[in-house]
Amino acid sequence: MRFTKSLAAVGFLAAAALTLTGCNSGSPSDPEGGGEPVTAEVAEGVALEGSPTFDKMQERGKVVIGVKEDQPGLGYLDNVTNERSGFDVDVARWIAGSLGFDEENIEYKAIASANREQAIVNGDIDYYVGTYSINDKRKADIDFAGPYFVTGQGLLVKNGGEDYQSLEELEGKTVCSATGSTPIQNIKENFPGIKTQEFDLYSACVESLVNGQVDAVTTDQAILIGYAAQDPDNLMVTTGPLLTEELYGVGLPKGDDVLRTHINDLFTDGGDEWQAIFDENLGNSGITIEQPEVDAY
Repeated sequence: MRFTKSLAAVGFLAAAALTLTGCNSGSPSDPEGGGEPVTAEVAEGVALEGSPTFDKMQERGKVVIGVKEDQPGLGYLDNVTNERSGFDVDVARWIAGSLGFDEENIEYKAIASANREQAIVNGDIDYYVGTYSINDKRKADIDFAGPYFVTGQGLLVKNGGEDYQSLEELEGKTVCSATGSTPIQNIKENFPGIKTQEFDLYSACVESLVNGQVDAVTTDQAILIGYAAQDPDNLMVTTGPLLTEELYGVGLPKGDDVLRTHINDLFTDGGDEWQAIFDENLGNSGITIEQPEVDAY
């Protein structure tokens, strides 16, 4: 699979290609890996005058991207092959390519959910792509490009167990999610009768579910489907309606309007690329999602 549509506002394209590895190492559409790589062109002659973040990238000769690495199909690191895969990782690479950086000039940093804003504020990363829900509280400290994906809060339970239709049915039960995540805050604020367990990584929540230490894991349904696809004998996503609507955005340093506009233009003009990334990573998982419109706030 190969992107053919030109990248927005990035000058002419280099002959070299940026390889976006999709469906490797446990994505929902292919838990065993082996999918066809998605490739996008790497731009040359990129100039983003007025973007301090882009200036830093050019000075160091690489882009530093915050990601998740424990979310199959979205952001995943195979510890055996050391390959990264997933929808979010491929979006991160797509953006890097539009800025003129190929895979050899990308540094990935795994950042826990609770530490994302601080990593951006501190300048530890140039941008963050990793199931990062846009909300007003976060927008006080950072900016977002996008949204590039829409999902909602769902529930993961043991296969063969209770198929919960709502959070109300989990009264008195223990639900796990990532520390600082939107779903865990939703439960604490609106469902005080539900016990909560928090870990830095969703994978720790899933392990606790399999071991019977918690009754359900809650986060965005797209993430949960990835885990269920990895271990369908033990895990299933419940059939109840989504509990929220979550808009995933690219986290950026506050006030870098030039970089935010560049990425928003990329998403707006890049429907074919977006669809190729989605189809390769999540297209066979049963999820049907259209690319959302950009909110150029």
